Amino acid sequence: MNQIRIVSGWSNPGGSTVFFIDLCNLLNDNGFDCTFYGPHDWHLNKCKSGTLNNIPLVEEDILISHFLKMQANVKKHILSCHETNLFPLKDMDLDNYDVIQFVSNSQKKWHSVNHPSVIIPPIVEKVKWEDPKNKTAGVVGNIDAHKQVHLSIKKALKEGFEKVLLFGNVSDLTYFNERINPWVDSGNVGLVGHVDNKEAMYSKVSAVYHSSKRETYGLVEAECKLAGIPFNGPSNNQNILEKEEILKRWKNLLV
Repeated sequence: MNQIRIVSGWSNPGGSTVFFIDLCNLLNDNGFDCTFYGPHDWHLNKCKSGTLNNIPLVEEDILISHFLKMQANVKKHILSCHETNLFPLKDMDLDNYDVIQFVSNSQKKWHSVNHPSVIIPPIVEKVKWEDPKNKTAGVVGNIDAHKQVHLSIKKALKEGFEKVLLFGNVSDLTYFNERINPWVDSGNVGLVGHVDNKEAMYSKVSAVYHSSKRETYGLVEAECKLAGIPFNGPSNNQNILEKEEILKRWKNLLV
């Protein structure tokens, strides 16, 4: 059987990292041999994994690469794209890739490149949630200017919430210091950081607010939709696929 190597330029908390952890586990649970390699340590205890320092690629391997530009002499090279302006495909030589995997049609349309491609969205975890009926709202995701967390905070407080919890890492320190830290200092906002246990995270809030400029899929919205959590933000209206359909699409791509 061919080895499947997922190689990403990012393996700290984030939507793409969760995507690859879930994909790696899904493939291994269904008879494939898949390993996820990344530059950070967060993914290492969550699936069959390794670091970028040790990727034993051979010609018979199938390579799924993400957020880095690489050439490899392998059986098939799949470019897994989870970004828009952070990784514009129009600036790349796509001849190195057999096919591009996008997470949504809207993302594919944004890139608008002439290259073989497929749409395979992420696995959406169905979280058990009971409304704590508190005056606490949540904002889920990295804290940076693109996510416009300050707008989510303002809207939640304006609509009657007394506390806003931020579940995400600070990825833009300048933005955090200028736009978010004053809210933290006032006591209205709590900086929780990334939380692996989504059920524990969502159980702390009665609603979720989101103000991102653009999402390629909208995983937080999809999670809220499945769990019945009130979601306040621009809607991506993406399809939520069952694991069986996602596995089927990957099987078709990996042959």
